[in-house]
Amino acid sequence: MVVVPAGEFVMGSDEGPENEGPAHRVWVDAFGLGRCAVTNELYRIFVGETGHPAPPGWEEARFNHPEQPVTGVNWFDAAAYCAWLAGVTGRLYRLPTEAEWERAARGGLEGQRYSWGNEPPEAQPGYAGLWQTGPERVGRRGPNGFGLYEISENIHEWCADWYDARYYASSPGCNPSGPTAGERRASRGGSWRHQIKIARVAARSSIPPAFRYADYGFRCALSL
Repeated sequence: MVVVPAGEFVMGSDEGPENEGPAHRVWVDAFGLGRCAVTNELYRIFVGETGHPAPPGWEEARFNHPEQPVTGVNWFDAAAYCAWLAGVTGRLYRLPTEAEWERAARGGLEGQRYSWGNEPPEAQPGYAGLWQTGPERVGRRGPNGFGLYEISENIHEWCADWYDARYYASSPGCNPSGPTAGERRASRGGSWRHQIKIARVAARSSIPPAFRYADYGFRCALSL
């Protein structure tokens, strides 16, 4: 886990799609976040100890390397893993909020499109050779300013929040946690099979929580 320090940052963007605005200042308390997405190796322990169903297609060669992020998990699977980990360790593991995720993804940079700055993703080292058949193994590319790997690429990552495209217009300025109800759960980041491989840090996405896709995974947050 990486400790993301408490702080204020500008969340969202006024230059992207309407659901990213308005850009607004948000305070987020310190929290922990996984350096990488939860891997097949870690998720296999959870499945073995709890009998939780394995993700569909988990044994396919494209997706089953121990160091690849687990994919094909829905929001309920991700939340169940965090609850199991909390029970095993006695610590408050959970999914990150959208605000926490974006705070972490920005890595301490203000007003930048990506976790490294404003240079386009295509300029990243080795970009053309990535994601040919499936998600890359975690921790292979350089971390952002907070020490987080693949925070806006490789897989879409589930967040704790219900999704509302207009939420930023009324979002609280301190530790926002999303709407109280909804039909879709928020997710963040680009993915190996999406047209956008590396997403801007302000980019938002969502799907119904029961859906399972081969480019959806998660990383755990920790309340401190």
